[in-house]
Amino acid sequence: MTILLFAVISLFSCKKENPKTASLANYQGQENFTVIYGSNPVGYLKANTVGDTVSIDYDYKNNGRGPTIQEKIVLDKNGFPLQWDILASTTFGNIINEKYGFDGSVARWTDATGSGEEPLDAPKWYYNQSGSPYSLILLFRNIIQSPDYTLPILPGGTLKLTEMEKFTYPSDSISLTITTYALSGADTHPTYFATDENNRLFAYMSPTFVIVREGFEKEEKNLRELAENYSSQRFEKLQQDFAHKYDKNVRIINVRIFDPYTLSLSELSSVLIEGERIKAIEATDARSRDEIVIDGKGGTLMAGMYEMHAHTGDESAFLSLLAGITSFRDMGNDNEVLSGLIEKINSGQLAGPRIHRLGFIEGKSPFNANNGIIVSSEEEAVAAVETYHNKGFYGVKLYNSMNGDWAPAIVKRAHELDMFVCGHVPAFSNADAMLNAGFDEMTHINQTMLGWVLEPHEDTRTLLRLTALKRLPDLDLKSQKVQETLNLFVKNKVGIDPTLVIHEVLLLSRNGGPWSGATDFINHMPLNAQRKYKTALSKIESPEDDRSYRLAYVKIVETLKIMKSMGILIIPGTDMGGSFLYHRELELYQELGFTPAEIIKLATFDMARYMGDNDLGSIEVGKLADFFLVPENPLKDFKAIKKVALVSKGGTFYYPTEIYPAFDIKPFVEMPIISE
Repeated sequence: MTILLFAVISLFSCKKENPKTASLANYQGQENFTVIYGSNPVGYLKANTVGDTVSIDYDYKNNGRGPTIQEKIVLDKNGFPLQWDILASTTFGNIINEKYGFDGSVARWTDATGSGEEPLDAPKWYYNQSGSPYSLILLFRNIIQSPDYTLPILPGGTLKLTEMEKFTYPSDSISLTITTYALSGADTHPTYFATDENNRLFAYMSPTFVIVREGFEKEEKNLRELAENYSSQRFEKLQQDFAHKYDKNVRIINVRIFDPYTLSLSELSSVLIEGERIKAIEATDARSRDEIVIDGKGGTLMAGMYEMHAHTGDESAFLSLLAGITSFRDMGNDNEVLSGLIEKINSGQLAGPRIHRLGFIEGKSPFNANNGIIVSSEEEAVAAVETYHNKGFYGVKLYNSMNGDWAPAIVKRAHELDMFVCGHVPAFSNADAMLNAGFDEMTHINQTMLGWVLEPHEDTRTLLRLTALKRLPDLDLKSQKVQETLNLFVKNKVGIDPTLVIHEVLLLSRNGGPWSGATDFINHMPLNAQRKYKTALSKIESPEDDRSYRLAYVKIVETLKIMKSMGILIIPGTDMGGSFLYHRELELYQELGFTPAEIIKLATFDMARYMGDNDLGSIEVGKLADFFLVPENPLKDFKAIKKVALVSKGGTFYYPTEIYPAFDIKPFVEMPIISE
C-alpha cells in the first residue's frame, strides 16, 4: 500500500541528523490540527506560540463525549517548561486544574492525584497528566538533543524516543519530509507521532484515532495504518520472544485442577498436553520420557476465562491473555482493524485470546460513535445485519444513536439468520422496549436502570447516561416499573452484561486516591501509568454529588443481587480493556452473592457453554489446552486469581513474569520451574 502518499526513505533508523535547537524562535505562530476518529472529523487542536508562551485549545467529541482542554506553557530558552497551566474537562466530565512550575531551584506540580515537588539544579521535563497531545512536539525538541534519545522526567521515570520511518511528500507546491516516532517509558504502550523537517508536529496517531495537521486530513487512514503496523510489529516481536511452542509434549505436575461440575479442586495431579489439546490427566508423579515438565508447586489450574465485553486491540489482547483470559467477545470495533488482528492471532503472529465478533450498528446523529456500520434508516440497519452475517459475525450490537423503533425489524432479521442480538438502549427508548423487541442480552446495567429514572424526552446520547445515575438512590426497586422490567428479563431468558467494574470506577473513584479495583496492582505499573488509577472519571461538584454517586453504586449492586436471585444470567465483562480490571469485575461478583467457585465457573465453563465453545471452559481430556495457573487457592481467597504464573492457549505457553518487564510492569510471582 502507499502510506501517506510518501516515498519511504528509511525504516527504524536510530539517529536524526543535525536536529534544530529547541529554541522557540523557530516555532512562532498558529498551528491548526483536525481530530479524526474512525475517518470522521470530531474536533480540533489549535496551538499558538508567541514569544516564550504556547497556548493550546483542544476539543473533540466522539460518542457524545470527549475532553475539552486549555493549556498555557511558558518555556525557557532551551525549551523546558517553567510554568504549565492545564484546565481540563475529561471524557467523562471530571474537572482537572493541573499546574507545574519551576523557580530555578525547585519544581512543583499539582495534578489530579495530588501535589509534589523536587529540588533541581537544572530544568527537567514535566510529563503532564491531563494535557493535549501537542506537548509531544515540545518534549520531542528536547529529547532529540540527547545522543541516546532518552530524557528523565518528572514526576519520575525516563522516556525513550525511537525513530521509525522517514517519508517525502511529492507535490508541485509542497516539498515535505515527515518522520514518525515512538515515545515509550511513560505507560505500558508507546505513543506514535510524526514531525516535519522543521521539527513541527505533523500528526499524532493510533489505529483508531488521529490528530493531523490541517490540510492533510486525507492522510488520516494511512496514518492509522502506520500506527497499526507499528503496534503489530511491536507485538509480533513480543510473540516471537515470549511465546513458548514446545516441540515435545508438556506435563504440568503438582497442580490442583478446578472442576466446574463439583465446584471443587482435585487432588494433586498432572496434566499432559499434546499439541493444542489435553491428552491426559494423571497422578502428579506420572512421567514419560521426552516431555517438558513444569512444576506447579501445588498451585491451582483453571480453564481460560472469557472477557465478554472487549474492544480488542494489540495490547489489550496480549495483557488479557497474560491475565488468564483466553477468549474475548468483541463488542464493537473498527471492522478492518479487528479482521487484521484476528488473522494475526489465529496465525500465531500475535498473542491474544480467541475472538467472537459482534457487529456494531450505530445510528447516524451528531452524537454517534464512529465504529462498525453507521446507518440512517431501518433498511440500512437491516442491511447491516446481513453484511455482518455474510462476514461471519455471530451477532450484532445496537448502540445509543440507533432509532429504537427499528429494533424489532433488526432483531427479526438477525434471528432469521440465527444471529445473536444485544446492545445499549437507544436514546429516547427503554429496556422494556428492547426486551420486547427480542434482545438476547442487555449491555451495561445503567442502560437498563436509566429507564426507571429518566423522562421519555431525555437524551442518553450525551453524558446524561452517567450523570442521571445520581437519581438512582431514590429508586424503589420494588416498584411496578422495576418489577415489570425484571420479569421481562426472566420471561424472555435474557442475560445482563453489567460491566460492574466500570460503574465502580465511574461512581466511586475520586481524585488522589487509587481506584478500589487497582489497589492490588497499581504499584506494579509504570510510575506515570499509576496516575490514571488515582484519577476520578466523573465530575463531582458537591458533597451531594459525592453522596448520590456512592449511593447509586449501592443501588446498582442491589439490583444485580435481585437479578441473580431471579435466575438472570450475569455475563462477565469490563469494557475497560480486560486484564487486571477483569479480575476486579469477577471479584465484585462476591458482592452479588457468588462464591469464588461459582465465579470461576461463570467466567469459564458457563461462558463457554453460552458461546457454544464445546472444546473450552474446563480442563478435560480431549479439550483445547486453554488454561492458567495461579500459585495459591482462589476458592479460599479470590484475590489469588490475580497472580498468574503461566497461561496456555492451545498448547502455546506464556509466562507473565518474563513478559511484564517489556511493558514496564513489575512481575507478581516467580517463574515456574521448567525442566526440558
